[in-house]
Amino acid sequence: MLHTLSVSPWHTDLAAMLRLVKDGDDLLLLSDGVIAAADGGRYLEILLSAPITIHALQDDIEARGLTGQIAGSVIRVGYTDFVRLALKHPGQLAW
Repeated sequence: MLHTLSVSPWHTDLAAMLRLVKDGDDLLLLSDGVIAAADGGRYLEILLSAPITIHALQDDIEARGLTGQIAGSVIRVGYTDFVRLALKHPGQLAW
């Protein structure tokens, strides 16, 4: 399953999302969701405890001035990678 988080982590129910993720799922952070990838942040710690791979859209990271603040454990992706993730997973949940 591809999970997409497009709102600030302060405005979503991460606990509900984490109850639904399964091993092998991917999470794509986009729009304000990229804030969750901030290095040392509490939301990143929560997400890293899940059995998922975390990706963040590079254009949205740059648009928010967060280029130097994103954790190295988060995979930065472009729009082509976004399409690849969508094709990889038959289902998507948007948060």
